[in-house]
Amino acid sequence: MPQLSVIVYGPNAQGHLTELLDSLESRPLPDAEVVVAAVGDWARETAEGHAPETIVVPLPDGTGDAAARAAGAARASGRWLHFVHAKDGLPAGAARLIAERAAELDDTVDVLLFDHLTTTWQSAARPSRDGRFLAAVGRAGLPLDEAADLLRLTPLLGNRAVRAAFWRANEQQLTTDDEPHAAHGTLLRAGRVACLNQVAYENRELRPESLPPLAPEDRFALIERYESLLPLAKDRRAARAVLYDLMMRDLVRTFAGENLPEAVAREFFRRASLAAVRWRPERHERPAGVEGVRHALLEEGAYTKYRAFQAANRTRRAAKQAVRTRKRQVGAKVRDQQYRRALSRPVNPNLAVFAAYWERGVACNPAAIAGKLAELAPHIHRVWVVSKENAALLPPGTDHVVPGTRRYWEILATAKYLVNNVNFPNAVVKRPEAVHLQTHHGTPLKRMGLDQMEHPAAAKGLDFAALLARIDKWDYSVSANSHSTRMWERAYPARYTSLDYGYPRNDVFYTSGAEEVRAARERLGIPPGRTAILYAPTHRDYEAGFTPRLDLAALADRLGEDTVLLVRAHYFYGGAASPLTGLRRSGRIIDVSSYDPVEELCLAADALVTDYSSIMFDYANLDRPIVVYADDWETYRTTRGVYFDLMTDHPGRVARTQEELTEIFLSGAWRDDSAAKARAAFRRRFCEYDDGRAAERVVRRVFLGEPEESLPPVLPLEERTPAPTPEEVSA
Repeated sequence: MPQLSVIVYGPNAQGHLTELLDSLESRPLPDAEVVVAAVGDWARETAEGHAPETIVVPLPDGTGDAAARAAGAARASGRWLHFVHAKDGLPAGAARLIAERAAELDDTVDVLLFDHLTTTWQSAARPSRDGRFLAAVGRAGLPLDEAADLLRLTPLLGNRAVRAAFWRANEQQLTTDDEPHAAHGTLLRAGRVACLNQVAYENRELRPESLPPLAPEDRFALIERYESLLPLAKDRRAARAVLYDLMMRDLVRTFAGENLPEAVAREFFRRASLAAVRWRPERHERPAGVEGVRHALLEEGAYTKYRAFQAANRTRRAAKQAVRTRKRQVGAKVRDQQYRRALSRPVNPNLAVFAAYWERGVACNPAAIAGKLAELAPHIHRVWVVSKENAALLPPGTDHVVPGTRRYWEILATAKYLVNNVNFPNAVVKRPEAVHLQTHHGTPLKRMGLDQMEHPAAAKGLDFAALLARIDKWDYSVSANSHSTRMWERAYPARYTSLDYGYPRNDVFYTSGAEEVRAARERLGIPPGRTAILYAPTHRDYEAGFTPRLDLAALADRLGEDTVLLVRAHYFYGGAASPLTGLRRSGRIIDVSSYDPVEELCLAADALVTDYSSIMFDYANLDRPIVVYADDWETYRTTRGVYFDLMTDHPGRVARTQEELTEIFLSGAWRDDSAAKARAAFRRRFCEYDDGRAAERVVRRVFLGEPEESLPPVLPLEERTPAPTPEEVSA
C-alpha cells in the first residue's frame, strides 16, 4: 500500500493540468501514486500522455468536483489521500513532504494540514496567512477542541491530506461541490489533526470573468453551508465559537461587498439574521468597533438601519480620505520646497550620512566604515539616518536625523558622502559633487535586483524602472568576493566602480581575540564549556511571518545539557520571534532575534545552522563548522531564484530533515574532515577579499582619495588568522 495517493480531479481548466502532472512526474515517489479523475476529453488526453503508471479515471464533461473526487478516491490505494484540483499546482517536492510527514502519524490522526501559496491571474505565489496557526499547534496530533483556530485556515481541500479510512467512513457527508464546506467538514469530523508548517500546495484563482457567473440566489448557499456545519460543533465550545466568528465575518462581507438586487439582498439579510441569532454561542462577545456594530445590526435583523449605517460609513471614509490626501499633498509640497532650497547650498566636503537596513540604526557595513572613518578621518562629521522608533537605541552621542524631518532633507542635500547598505529614497537627488557608496548587506545566493523579474513572488511589485534610477546614483559598490562582483554587475547594471575590498562588517572576525570571544559569550549568558549553536534562518517571500522550521525544544532535548541554541529570526520580522515564547528552557534556548550586532553572535557561536541566509558567507570567515538545514530547498529555489546550487556547493554538511540535522550533531559529522574539506572550498570562493582590513581600504579610497595601488593588499587566505574558537578560548 502506498503511503500517499495524490488524487488530481476536474477538467483541464485553462491548460494547467499539464503543469501539475509535469511537476509530479519530475519527482516520482516510490511511496506515492497519482490518480487522475479526468473530467472531459482534454483532461483525459493530457493525463494519458503522461507517466504510464498514472492511474487515469475518465469522466464525462460536466462532472462536478465532488463526483470527480469520489471517482478518484474509489481507485486510490494509498493510506492517505491528497485531493488536488486540476487547475492548481504542487511546489517541487510537495508530495514527498506530505508523504514523509504522513508516515510519522498513527491511525488516530485523520487530517494533516499544511501551508499553501496562492497564484492569481494578476500575481504569482502569494504567501498565505495560515503559517501562524500551523506553527501554534506544532507537530503533535491534537483533537480539534485543543486547536480550534485551525478552523481559520483557508478552507481548501488542497491544503490538507486525509487518512483514506477516515475519508471513506465520512465520504457521504463530505461529498459536496462546496469545497469550503468539505474542508471545514474534515476538521469537524476528525478525531485528531496534525500539522506540517511548510508550503505544499499552490491554489490557483482563475479570473472571475473567465468563470460562469453566479446567480444572485447562489449567495444563499453560504448561509446553508454554516447551517449544516455548526451542528457538528454544537457541544464543542471552542470550535463553535471560531466557526460562528467565521460565519459572521463571511455573512457581513458578502452582504457588504455584493451588489445584489434589492429583493435578494433583503432575503439574504433576513436568513443571515436568523442564522446569526440561532447559532450565537452563550456569552459570545461581539468584536469591537465598526465590525461589532455590523454584527449587532445583523442579529437584530435591522435591514434599514444597516443600509443607513453603510451609507454613513462610506460618507465618513470618503471625507477622511479627502482630508488625508490634502494633508499629504501639502506636506509633500513643503518638504519638497525645503529640500530644493537645501540643494542650492554648497556640498559640505566634511559631512557623511550613513544608513543601514531601512533606517534601523548603526549596523552592518556602514557601521564598520563609520567606525574606521572616525579613526582615519575624524574631521568628517558622521550623521546617521534612523527611524523614530529606533532612535532611542542608538549609542550615546550618535548624531542622527529622523526620516522626513527638515534636518533630514538638509543633510541629504548637502552631504558629500552618502553611505547605505540598501538604497536611499527615490526623491534623493544625486549631486555631481556627492559620492554615493553602496555597501550591500550580504553575498547573494538568492536572486537580486533585475534578476527578480523572473520571480514575481520575490519581486512583489518592485518598480524596476525606479530601481535602475536608484542604482544609477551609485559611485561605488562594495564586494566581498568575485562571485558578488559578477552578480552585482548583472543584477544592478550601471557605471559604478566595484570595490573588491571585502565586507567591512567582517573585519571583526580577524581583529578579535580571545577576550572579545569570551566577553561575547558572557554577555549572552553561555556557560563555560557549553557548545553554542547559532540558528539563523532567512526570510521566505512565500511566508507571511517568521515561524521556526525546527522543533527547537525537541532539538535542544536531543542535543543535551551541554548545548545551547541561539535562535535569531530574520530582521524582516522586526526581531519579534513570538513563536520562540515558552521555549527558553534551562538557558538552553536563547532568543537573540533583537541582539545586535550579529557579528558578536557569530564570535560567540561554536557552529552555525542556517538555510539560505547570507550569514553563512560571513560566518565562514571564522572557519568554524556550518550546517545547512534545507528542508524546503526546491520551493525556495523555485519561488525566490538562486545563483548557484547550495546542495552541491555547500559550506559543510546539509540536512533535509530535523532528524538528519540532529544526527549530524550527535554523530560529530558537523566537524569531521569531510565537513572541513567542504568549508575550505567554500571559503576559497566566498571569503576571497575578507582579511580584516576592508573598512580601512574603503575609507582610504573613497573618503581620503588614495589611489588603488597605495591601499593595503588583500592577504592570501592561508595567511589570515580568524578569531579563536570558543573551544580554544576555554582551553
